[in-house]
Amino acid sequence: MPSPPLFAVMFRLLLAVLVSASIPASAQLVPPTTPDEQAEVPASTDPFERETPRDTVTGLLNALRGQNYSLAANYFDLRGGGSEAPADRGAELAHQLQAALDSGGRLLPFGALSDNPTGYVDDDLPIDVERVGTLGDEEDSPILLSQDEGTDGANIWRISSETVEQLEDDGTSVEAGGQLQTGEEFTFAGAPVQDWALLLAIAAASLVVFWLISRALLAIIRVAVSDRERSLPYRLAAAALPPLSLIFAVVAFHLWADSVAVSIVARQFLLRYIGILGWLGLAWLAIRIVDAIARVITARMRRRERRQAISVITLVRRSVKVLLLIIAALAILDTFGFDMTTGVAALGLGGLALALGAQKTVENLVGSVTVIADRPVQVDDFCRVGSVVGTVEDVGMRSTRIRTVDRTLVTIPNGDFASREIENYSKRDRFLFNPTFGLEYGLSAANLREAVEIVERVLRNHDLVDDEGARARFAEFGTSSLDIEVWSYITVSDYAESRLIRQELLLEILNGLESAGIAMAFPTRKVHLVQD
Repeated sequence: MPSPPLFAVMFRLLLAVLVSASIPASAQLVPPTTPDEQAEVPASTDPFERETPRDTVTGLLNALRGQNYSLAANYFDLRGGGSEAPADRGAELAHQLQAALDSGGRLLPFGALSDNPTGYVDDDLPIDVERVGTLGDEEDSPILLSQDEGTDGANIWRISSETVEQLEDDGTSVEAGGQLQTGEEFTFAGAPVQDWALLLAIAAASLVVFWLISRALLAIIRVAVSDRERSLPYRLAAAALPPLSLIFAVVAFHLWADSVAVSIVARQFLLRYIGILGWLGLAWLAIRIVDAIARVITARMRRRERRQAISVITLVRRSVKVLLLIIAALAILDTFGFDMTTGVAALGLGGLALALGAQKTVENLVGSVTVIADRPVQVDDFCRVGSVVGTVEDVGMRSTRIRTVDRTLVTIPNGDFASREIENYSKRDRFLFNPTFGLEYGLSAANLREAVEIVERVLRNHDLVDDEGARARFAEFGTSSLDIEVWSYITVSDYAESRLIRQELLLEILNGLESAGIAMAFPTRKVHLVQD
């Protein structure tokens, strides 16, 4: 049979490590129970904390770490045969189990052990049996837990009688092949110092090797890609390789550590907490990929002048990163042994209390959604918001930043921003040209009519003035002038260009009036003195 591709093998190993690193308790399959059945479950009173497979294995390892084999005896089902006293027999079984595990046996990592009182129900084993490891390299020598009722009436998990019989049949003894610590060895946290050193050396070697591989691959890709700024594959590779080196180092450590005969206490401790690096690597990988994709898409949107899309991308990127950090934090807390089912429920109540105490924050988040969805302004738009006039620099999750014409930066909370009156100057498709010309008194009606015709001719002859509706009219007899009002539109959208065209029109009108001998009026006042 042909061997599977290397990529497929590494992908399977990665999935296995992530599952073993941490499986949230909320993700485990539990058969539905009725309220009556739930009410019948007794409260946890077991002094040895054997209510779940994870607690049982953790308690057993703690006893072995302290070489308290009398305590470890309580984690074995000793209801079978045996001529020795139960305590002596259990202590000898603990010796034998530790020797078998130190000599190449395996236990599932902490995160892969069920933290539910019912265990896993989809593992093709009886409902009251749980597999937690193997005694050796052979898969037909499993370490099984069985669930039964303890002396206090609570259901507890212990090393099953089948595994106990197998330990006794194998005849594994501490003198024959065990790796148990002796008084002459230097130990740390229940394991020989040389075992800790070997495992830490394996971890360091894995990190260094995969880091060097990632640097070499990135250097090759950098040489092969010419336009690195616009190349999405290069950006993805540059973002993914550093965290991938960490993830594959964790995978390599899992494989390597399981293949060496070292103390089960040291091995399980490092396998448990090395999963934290795996979750940090995953979060790091996801965040870097999100940033790389967002930068490439933002650059494309900026070239296409789709400025509102940039705001949406920024908001989505920040939201995804916050969600990834929350998931990683929950997984890390689960690795430390916190009950995430209870934690998630507490988060629901805490979230309600937080929402009541942080109404402004929630208001700003809702305002962010409103600003993004309604799109009254976009990044780089010139606008007026209340009394603030300037260019929009960023539409964030909490606030919007505007660079004013005085080059100051004004930050407006989005809740307040969405409720204000917003005038977007960048959305104008044309500019109103509406000056009033005051001509001096003393002009005849013919001269006044000629002045109106001159202004209208200037409007009609300019290419950037909208002909439809453009007009000049004698409006009124002003205080010191005969007023001609102009109404037209300059058909440009750029503010600076509109001011230039406005100047051209005013100068042409002034030139036409001067050529016709029609003078502009000065503010004047005629005073009549009445004498008796």
